[in-house]
Amino acid sequence: MISSLYSWQQDAWQQLQALRTRMPHAILFHGAQGIGKADFIEHFAQALLCEDVRADGHACGACASCGWFSQGNHPDYRRVRPEALEDEVADDGEDGDGAKKSAKTKTPSKDIKIEQIRNLADFMNISTHRQGLRVVVLYPAEALNTPASNALLKTLEEPPPGTVFLLASNSLDRLLPTILSRCRKFALPMPSHEQALTWLKVQGLNDADSWLREQGGAPLAALAQSESGGREETEQLLQVLANPGVEAALKAADKLQKAPLAPLVASLQRWLYDVFSVKLSGTIRYYPRHRRELEALAGRINVSRLMAAIKAANERRAIAEHPLSPKLFLEDMLLDYASSCQ
Repeated sequence: MISSLYSWQQDAWQQLQALRTRMPHAILFHGAQGIGKADFIEHFAQALLCEDVRADGHACGACASCGWFSQGNHPDYRRVRPEALEDEVADDGEDGDGAKKSAKTKTPSKDIKIEQIRNLADFMNISTHRQGLRVVVLYPAEALNTPASNALLKTLEEPPPGTVFLLASNSLDRLLPTILSRCRKFALPMPSHEQALTWLKVQGLNDADSWLREQGGAPLAALAQSESGGREETEQLLQVLANPGVEAALKAADKLQKAPLAPLVASLQRWLYDVFSVKLSGTIRYYPRHRRELEALAGRINVSRLMAAIKAANERRAIAEHPLSPKLFLEDMLLDYASSCQ
């Protein structure tokens, strides 16, 4: 059982209770990555299955259903997510058997596959354990590959009675319009900077303000990034972005070729956003500690070149997980950026 909601989710929880009188068969929770959507929907799933739900809509935490849920073996609950995410949680000791991963030789998939959707068929076609609801939690919804999306769509078109789907997405534009049309959409808010900063300080994160800003104000993303050990690589990249040049780009590509590429591309996207924002309005969102360098770049970069660089970074983000050559990928990215800044 999740002990409590995050402070920034309290208002959303109250709004959600209004839906329980006429419960939709599928709710799609959406919002920025790293704000606690997965925790929120699992908290709601437990409340839907609880046999003695509290007046405020929270699960009681004491009934048999809550006991099964907290142990991860509730018969009327299923959670669907990518293998890679399951392995990450198992490694943290939160769920599953960490020993299983060491026995695997295949790289775990980052997709939700059609087999995972098909495996729900037996679950949805048998009676519920205590004549209540059955709940399926699925996240992130954009991880559904095309066959899995089509299989889920068929289920959402003809939902089994007594079944509620709770989905979470970081990016609605990556989902099929037909799936969007069959779900009740529910937005989850980004916390205020003060709320997020307070929470991070309670977690004991040093330099919390800097981490938070670099993750766009998403506190869970900031905490995860701080624990990933990638700060050194990010700082090396920022040095090149602040002082672009051919030689610096080639050296950085050589040093960073073994680092995860997706976070590096995301850092470039945030950096370019700041350059654009400084140029238009003088404001900085992600890297205020680099104001001097950002202002210098904004003063000399052509708007059309800047827009082209932003478009190129967005395109690279889509393929960063599977580059043919990490070193060549980084060289191309950083040389292209350096050219844009001339």
